[in-house]
Amino acid sequence: MRDDRDQSPHRVVSHLGELLEDRGMTLVELAARTGVTVANLSVLKNGHARAIRFSTLTAICDALDCRPGDILDIERAEVESEQAP
Repeated sequence: MRDDRDQSPHRVVSHLGELLEDRGMTLVELAARTGVTVANLSVLKNGHARAIRFSTLTAICDALDCRPGDILDIERAEVESEQAP
């Protein structure tokens, strides 16, 4: 049974698309090199992933010759500032 209670938005962003473009690689080629399905890589690339296994992240980093921080980043939280009169 799926638990839909955790609908909180996250600020993690994926740079997988940019890395693939920089290396002239497609998702299909990355899937072949990593053993991760195209569907799962697509979910990560499009920012819809809710989780990623360390083994998957390691395989992607090995295939793209990069580090986890090159793939994933976090957007800063927007802070509402109070202005004094």
